[in-house]
Amino acid sequence: MAARLSSPAETPHPSPERTFRRRVTWVVWCAGLAVLVATNVLHRQDQSSGPASPAAAAPVHSHSHSPAPTPTPTPTPVSSASASNDRPAAKHLPRAEPTRLHIPKISVDAPFTDLAIDTTGKLEAPPANDTNLVGWYAKGVSPGEVGTAVIAGHVDTKTSAAVFAGLEDLKKGDKFSVERSDGRTASFVVDSAETFAKDAFPDDRVYADTPDAEVRLITCAGAYDRAVKDYIDNLVVFAHLV
Repeated sequence: MAARLSSPAETPHPSPERTFRRRVTWVVWCAGLAVLVATNVLHRQDQSSGPASPAAAAPVHSHSHSPAPTPTPTPTPVSSASASNDRPAAKHLPRAEPTRLHIPKISVDAPFTDLAIDTTGKLEAPPANDTNLVGWYAKGVSPGEVGTAVIAGHVDTKTSAAVFAGLEDLKKGDKFSVERSDGRTASFVVDSAETFAKDAFPDDRVYADTPDAEVRLITCAGAYDRAVKDYIDNLVVFAHLV
C-alpha cells in the first residue's frame, strides 16, 4: 500500500509515544526559559548595585540639589561709536547732484554746473562768463557722499570779482552748506585753508579718497602770471560733513 503524502490540510495524528516525548520537551524548554529569565533579572539587579558604566558616570543632579542658576545678564545696547572702538561712525548722505552752494560768511549763494577732466588731466574751470557760478567734478563724489567732493569757482574774471573772491577769508570752524537734488542739505565745517603752488600741487592730499564725507573748495590765488595768463597758486579749503 502506497504511503499517502501529508498535505497542509491533512496533518497525521501523532502516536502516544511521540506525544509524550513532545510534552517532556515542552516542560524542559519552559523550565529552561524560567531559569534564563531569573538569571537575567538577577544580572540586572547586580548591575544596578555595581559600578556605573562610563556612559552613566556623569553625576545627575536633581532639582532639589542642583545649584541655583546664574542669572543671564541683559545685553546693553551698543552704539555704533562704541562698536567701532569708540570712534564716531562716519556721517554721510547718499549720492545726489548738488544744486546750490551757500557760504554765509562770504555771501556766496551760487548754482552748480558740471565739470570734467580736460585733455591734460586737469579739472576744468567753470565758464568764465558767469561770475556767480560754481562747478563740481560730476564723475566724482557728490557733496555729502562718502569720499572727497570737489567744488571749484573763479576768484575773478576779466570784468569783475567772481564767486570765490572771498574764499581766502574762510577759517577753521566756519560753516557752509550745499543744497542737493534729493531735497537734502549737506552742511560742512572748515578744517583748514591752504595755498599751494600750481606747479607743485599735492594731488594725492587734495583729491585722495577719504572714509568720511569731505569737500574741497578750490580757486586761484597768489600772483597773476601775465605770460601764461593764469594765477601761480591755488587756494584749497578742506571741510567735512557735520
